[in-house]
Amino acid sequence: MNTVSYRTQPPPVPEPMRAWRFRDLLTRRLVQGVMSSVALLVLLAVLAGAAQGLPSAGRTTLVVFTAAVALWVFTKIDDTYVALGAALALVLTGVVSTDALFDTLGEETIWLLIAAFIIAAGVRESGLATRAAVFIVSGARSVRQLAHLVTAALIVTAFAIPATSGRAALALPVFLALAQALAERKRVVRALAILFPTVILLSAVATLIGAGAHLITSQVLESATGTGISFTAWLLLGVPLAVVSSHCAAELVLVLFTDREDRRIPLTVNVSDMASRLPTPVTGPLTIAENRAATLLAVVIVLWCSEPLHGVHPAIIALLGALISTSPRVGTTDFGKALATVPWSLLLFMAATLALGTALTTSGAAGWLSDGLFTVVPIGSAPPWVFIAVVIVLSVASHLLIQSRSARSSVLVPLVVTTASALGVDPMAAAFASTAAAGFCHTMPSSAKPVAIFAKAEGVETYSPRDLLRLSAFLAPLTAGTVLFFAVFVWPLLGTPIA
Repeated sequence: MNTVSYRTQPPPVPEPMRAWRFRDLLTRRLVQGVMSSVALLVLLAVLAGAAQGLPSAGRTTLVVFTAAVALWVFTKIDDTYVALGAALALVLTGVVSTDALFDTLGEETIWLLIAAFIIAAGVRESGLATRAAVFIVSGARSVRQLAHLVTAALIVTAFAIPATSGRAALALPVFLALAQALAERKRVVRALAILFPTVILLSAVATLIGAGAHLITSQVLESATGTGISFTAWLLLGVPLAVVSSHCAAELVLVLFTDREDRRIPLTVNVSDMASRLPTPVTGPLTIAENRAATLLAVVIVLWCSEPLHGVHPAIIALLGALISTSPRVGTTDFGKALATVPWSLLLFMAATLALGTALTTSGAAGWLSDGLFTVVPIGSAPPWVFIAVVIVLSVASHLLIQSRSARSSVLVPLVVTTASALGVDPMAAAFASTAAAGFCHTMPSSAKPVAIFAKAEGVETYSPRDLLRLSAFLAPLTAGTVLFFAVFVWPLLGTPIA
């Protein structure tokens, strides 16, 4: 008897999941519809010659910029493909020279990111990061302690692993092991599932290599003002914000997704049980590879942080570290294998959007948009903190339109820098505030890769779109308020006043 059954249709989607997918899509379509109308009006105004006094290069840049943003927002075309197409259009129309476009691939920040990914591959291959994470969380004796220890561990990974998606991929096995060890406490597991991507996204602001958007911000600032943000300066501004915002988010997650009983019951994390579910050893003495990786990482970070003392560019330090990490005798991974982990698509995207951002500032297009903003929103006479607050709110909300964090910075930062200069606001403070606020992208599973990765964790029930909306309703104002507080009260004490 033939026991093989054939299924002609896929299994039906459960009603709650289907409903929330529909609402997720509907919310996104409504927001995109409003913005599409605005983008269309801007494009028509430019084509009709409404941009009086704007040079032809500025009009061309504005048309290309608007078209690129529209394609990023309203289509599923790859972000890098759109960015390269926009950059090529600027070259063919004579707005950007061929040399200027190709020179962006030779920027120091591009080489810094390449080398940082190679070093990260060596750290990941050695198993050091996983061992360190398990060691930290094993000290938890309550759910609150566990949440804050996880938060601390994830903040530290921002110094070792570039880009949020890479950190999410590294942290996922640790979460799965924790989820299996705490399988009977489902609310705690759900809270941890939400906590991991939340902290990964918010803590990225700690370092210059935390996200590709940071490198774009620094390069746009350098093109517009002649001075970017150094690795050390970014650490000085970003680490305090990352620590405060991440631990505040951890408390918020605990309050929203666990009850008092969950937080009251003692907790014991069984390291042996977790070790059996992890791909690399996390107990016993450090292996030779782990010792080498730890030593190299410590030396590289110290040299990065002490750049003002020795004057060696962070990209050169990173390249030396990458060569040592992949050397035949003392390295922890193979050079070819490490090179394969570099996100070349991201690097091409950064180079193309850097050309687009430079064109916006040099052609006068960003200035024209800035003047238009003054006409629509009369903030010219308002205190500097009002402008910073507007920038932060727009940056927090921008993820609803543009999924790519790097694309958001490519769109916002040139406009923010130009407008800030015209208002007498420090461009560096405004650009940093915008980039930090854009780190909030938690509203939907599609809003950020770490959120999507943990939403689909295999074999574990994590969170639903309803949970993300609930989190975002509180986390969005919390993030905006925290960034504004730092911009107005903390960063001036660290040498970066808003005016």
